Amino acid sequence: MGTLSDDYLNYPERSYGMDHERYKWTMLQNRKEVQWPKGKKIALWINVGLQFFPLNQKGVPFKVPGGMTKPYPDLRHFSLRDYGNRVGIFRLLNAFDHYNITPTFAMNTRLAERLPYLTGKIKERGNEIMCHGYDMDKLHFGGQNEQEETDLVKRSLDKLRALTGQDIAGWISPAKNESENTPDILAAHGISYFCDWVNDDMPYDFKTKNGTLTAMPLSTELEDRFIILNNYHSAEDWADQVDDAFEFLLKESELLGGRILSLNIHPWVLGQPHRIQYLERILDRLSSHHEVWSSSASEIEKAWKMQQ
Repeated sequence: MGTLSDDYLNYPERSYGMDHERYKWTMLQNRKEVQWPKGKKIALWINVGLQFFPLNQKGVPFKVPGGMTKPYPDLRHFSLRDYGNRVGIFRLLNAFDHYNITPTFAMNTRLAERLPYLTGKIKERGNEIMCHGYDMDKLHFGGQNEQEETDLVKRSLDKLRALTGQDIAGWISPAKNESENTPDILAAHGISYFCDWVNDDMPYDFKTKNGTLTAMPLSTELEDRFIILNNYHSAEDWADQVDDAFEFLLKESELLGGRILSLNIHPWVLGQPHRIQYLERILDRLSSHHEVWSSSASEIEKAWKMQQ
């Protein structure tokens, strides 16, 4: 076996931390402390995924998690996703209102087109809506033609802005999957923050060719679909893990400043009658705690930016 050449570890952008210039690599514990409004320790970000999974999915370049898994037509999974948008979502809305929680809705543009009644209901509430791509089968991926992706982003944002009447400042890609160009394209089309990178517990500046985005920390580890359907834990286990995360972040905030508890949830998962009680348990716990500030993703980003 030969030895490595002297230039083996010499390559473009090799540096301490991450080998790119998208953001400054820093330790969370060494950053400036953040204080949330009214001195609260925990910013609670409830992110609700409102999704459309096509029955005839193409799966390019891969089948999206949560999508169809059986031979066409996979009505079992297609109708379950539809259940969330016609039944489960209203259980979530009732719970948010009962516990005085401010949700943010991540919506596929195709869903907003297909279900004007649901779009109208969300619009009437006045809660923030972010773009969750066009639909759950329109993925952004490495090697994708840049103009093709640019057209997809523009179509998704233009149509969702028209349907909701909102500026749409936030973005989460289907499956949180990106190409090497996605952040640059998002910044060029009026996006302020995005949620695809899960490498932090707090926001951070993310450089693009078209200005700076805020990378917002939307945890996959606490996502209902990931814990319940991917890891095969019970809904009660999900609630216990959220509780554990809250307790830890609360203790950490006492030493290092404000923290964010982000919960990415889906009406087709937690909106089920056998699971909704565990969401209600968590909302009851968090809404009654004096150190919790429930707010939208944009307001949390704004509060963080003002202190940087």
